[in-house]
Amino acid sequence: MRVDSDTHVRELPDESPEFSGQHRLPVPLRAGLGIGIALIVATALTHVAMVFLHVAPANPISQRFGRQINAWIYPVFEQNWQLFAPDPESVDRTVYARVASTGPDGTMHVTAWVDLTAADTAAVEHDPFPSHTHQNMLRRAWSSYVDTHGSDDEPHSDRAVMTQRYLRNIAVQRVGARRPVGDGPVQSVQLRVVTLPVAVQHARPVVTAATAADTRLLPWWKVPSNDH
Repeated sequence: MRVDSDTHVRELPDESPEFSGQHRLPVPLRAGLGIGIALIVATALTHVAMVFLHVAPANPISQRFGRQINAWIYPVFEQNWQLFAPDPESVDRTVYARVASTGPDGTMHVTAWVDLTAADTAAVEHDPFPSHTHQNMLRRAWSSYVDTHGSDDEPHSDRAVMTQRYLRNIAVQRVGARRPVGDGPVQSVQLRVVTLPVAVQHARPVVTAATAADTRLLPWWKVPSNDH
């Protein structure tokens, strides 16, 4: 807009690209962008609602939709909240795994036991920003397995089957990568878990008898070909 000396106001055309419409997004692209944003917002709100219902005290909604909530939460988004701190570890647990596969000569090859816990510990030590995977994946997978299985290692619920597959897949992925080149697909996997109680800290050293380790040997689990 220009003001002349005779006080007449004259409008000038705005040649800015923002007002000319030349750089506006195409209608299909704008529609797709809007749908994508809506889906992200809806997913975020659904996740917050599911986590809230999972950690909140039992209520009619969580009791009615318990199966759907558990299917959303487990095993990736499992929560273990405490008011002041998480449950402290009272045992020192080591998870070993080995796999069996068919070699080039047609014979069955079984790998040596691989210490999965030691690999995670080595990845965490001296790392100022250790990953959640190295800190908690294996530990929480085993804790979930113990919570859903009895001493016979037989799954008696859908969640037990899911936790068994989750633990099996972790072992197959980590041990399978260490096999000799040329071996066929992993056909079965076995885990062994050694548990020792954490020693109580005393003001003065106390001599006690060595505590025997609790070793739990799981059965061989078949690995479907589509899980490789």
